[in-house]
Amino acid sequence: MATTAQTMLQTYINAEQAVLSGQSWRMGERQLTRADLAEIRAGRREWEARVASETRGGSRMSVALADFRCRE
Repeated sequence: MATTAQTMLQTYINAEQAVLSGQSWRMGERQLTRADLAEIRAGRREWEARVASETRGGSRMSVALADFRCRE
């Protein structure tokens, strides 16, 4: 089953393909046309990053180890 991020990514890919073919694309209340190609690509990059984050297991949080033992 596709996640929301995967579904949104595919929606943006479909919109980009339609606009590149000279068409417009409707997402809900918004009508996107060739003039909006930059906006579509920005949205696609955002959703690609979210899908990649899900694939890695979630967040981009890193872990550090600290040693607080007293050394005399």
